[in-house]
Amino acid sequence: MIIAVDFDGTIVEHRYPEIGREIPFAVETLKKLIEDRHQLILWSVREGRLLDEAVEWCRQRGVEFYAVNKDFPEEDTDKNRHYSRKLKADLFIDDRNLGGLPDWGTIYRMIKEKKSMAQLLQEEWEEDQPVAQKKKKRWWF
Repeated sequence: MIIAVDFDGTIVEHRYPEIGREIPFAVETLKKLIEDRHQLILWSVREGRLLDEAVEWCRQRGVEFYAVNKDFPEEDTDKNRHYSRKLKADLFIDDRNLGGLPDWGTIYRMIKEKKSMAQLLQEEWEEDQPVAQKKKKRWWF
């Protein structure tokens, strides 16, 4: 699966143009997604030196992206006059999602188990429900 991942507010706390602190378990989860053979694209509003700093921050922590702000590493955005910043990804992980950014453990479960947030919440709700006691069968039933 191709997964586009935002940087500020998603991998690290918002401190733009500085780099904020890591959001708990973001790096661990990204490394696990790479290990699971997903292709991760860093998808950020950062450009130039600020983008290079974000890529290096991730690289120092063991997260190597398949591409950065483009669909594939070889894409030449300077020569392609029909270039669009809209990525062709299967999934986007971004703190600006409707409903906000779930914790990284939930994000991993959603991807690994191919379930929506609604499905995970339903499962959790069902687990919290008391087990209904079966009625004893009587001879007249």
